[in-house]
Parts: sequence; C-alpha cells; structure tokens
Amino acid sequence: MASQSGTHAGSKKVIYAAILGNLLIAATKFIAAFFTGSSAMLSEGVHSLVDTGNGALLLYGLRRAARPADKSHPFGHGRELYFWSFIVALLVFAVGAGVSFYEGVIHIMRPEPVANPIVNYVVIGLAMIFEGASWFVALKEFRMMKGKLGYVEAVQESKDPSVFTVLFEDTAALLGLIIALVAISAAQIFDMPALDGVGSIGISIILAATAIFLARESKGLLMGEAALPEVEQQILDLANKDPDIQKANGVLTVHMGPKQIVAGLSVEFEDHIQAPQIEACVERLEAALKTANPDIVTLFVKPQTARTWEVRRKKIEAA
Repeated sequence: MASQSGTHAGSKKVIYAAILGNLLIAATKFIAAFFTGSSAMLSEGVHSLVDTGNGALLLYGLRRAARPADKSHPFGHGRELYFWSFIVALLVFAVGAGVSFYEGVIHIMRPEPVANPIVNYVVIGLAMIFEGASWFVALKEFRMMKGKLGYVEAVQESKDPSVFTVLFEDTAALLGLIIALVAISAAQIFDMPALDGVGSIGISIILAATAIFLARESKGLLMGEAALPEVEQQILDLANKDPDIQKANGVLTVHMGPKQIVAGLSVEFEDHIQAPQIEACVERLEAALKTANPDIVTLFVKPQTARTWEVRRKKIEAA
C-alpha cells in the first residue's frame, strides 16, 4: 500500500492546491456579494465553497481507498475513491448548479441594481488569479498522466478520477468567472439589473454540464471498468512466454481502484504437465506479472481450452 500512496502524491498536490485556492476565492466572493448584492457573485461564492468541500471529499476518498484488504473487502477498498468522486459530481449538480439557478431566477423576478460594482471587478480579477493557479497545477499533473493521448480520450481511459475532477471543476470555475464578469458588466452598462440574474443561470448551466460529465465518468469506474488494452496484452504476452503454457486464450480484467487490477486468465496448459507443475507455473506467472506491472494485485488462472474460452468471449461481446 505504500507504493499506492506514493502514486497518489500528484493527485493530493492538485487537490491541496484546489482547496486552498477555492477557500480564498469563496471568502472574497461572499464578501463582495454581501457589499454589492450581486446574484452572479453570490452564485460564484457558492460554487467555490462547493469546490472546497469537494476537494476535502476527494482527499477523504484517497485515504479510504488506500486501506489494505481485509476479510470483508478481500480485493481492497480502492473503489471508495470512485464512490466519493461520484458524490462530488452530485454535489456540483445539486448544490452548485441548483443554488446558482435559484439565485438567478430570484434576481430576474426581482432585479436589484448592483451596488459598488468596482468591488466585484476587483474580486473577479483576484479570483481568476487564484483559480488560474489551481487550474495550472491540475493541468500540469493531468498532462503528465495522459501522455500522448488526447484530453477527452485521456479522461475516458483514466482510472484515477481525482485529477481530472479537479481539472474540470477549475475549468468550470474559470468559465463561471467569465460569465459573472460579462453579466455584471452588462447589467451596469445597459442599466438592466436582471442581466445579473441571467449570469447566475449561465453559471448554473456550466456547473450542471460539468456535473453530468463527471458523474458519467465516475459511474463507469464505480460499476467496474476493464484495464487498458495494453495491460491485458501484457498479461497475455507474459503467459504465452511460459514453457508450461500451450496458449493463453484470453483475459478478463477489472479495476478495483486506480492502481488495483484483478485479472482472470484463461490458459491451456501443455498436456504432459502434472498438478505440481501447474501450481509452479501459476506462481511463476503471478510473480512475473507483479514484477512487470505492480498494479495487478490479484490473478486468477483458469485451465480452459481455446474453444471453451471462445464461446465465453462471444457471450460477453453479445451482452
């Protein structure tokens, strides 16, 4: 488990940066909203407060996921991170988007001029600096993780939601600040206070879209996603190199956590080998796999003919 904790060092750095930035931003936004009465600024304050809580939940999920396997959870607690990532997405939708939409509707129905708009402009400028710094840290870490993959493809294939969740939240926050700036400016220039409320609704739409995307990705991980194709091929290649294995028919994998893969391997052993040799082969294969890829924490080997495996594979593909 120590190595797994080390793997999440980058994720924790991103989350700590996001929590610190969002806490400072939320405080300044609420102060500005109090003195100016701006709906868009109040919505932005709620958004930053929700993001601060979300960062704390992600840290909690990382800590819970790092617990070792026990009798009740023989494959470990890795999926706790996926669960809390899903909760974060729900909070962004229910609290962030919900409150922003409510505030927007209220201020459109009962528009009030924004007092001291210069305060809002100063706060938005400071918030963009703080948020931009947090966003840059998250983007840098995500680029290191994604390698040569495109951004969308990297998110879809990622098994660690902690970094891309922070990145998307920070991106939504920057877009929200731009909307708030435009709405407050338009309300002042055109003397139409209702535009401030329109800005709040625009922020709620951004947050809702972000939440739906994050919930979709977290749900897939929570349900159990297979390892990347290159990982499965690595397992097959190592199995096929063993002298006691006639053929590695195929492999089924599932991520129990970002760095916890359980694999089921179908192999056809050489006809002449006895039970002790099969046992030695399995032990040899487990050791080789864990050396080549420490993320493979559990391996099940099933003696099976290629024909039987093919029938099983077709059933899976047809489902």
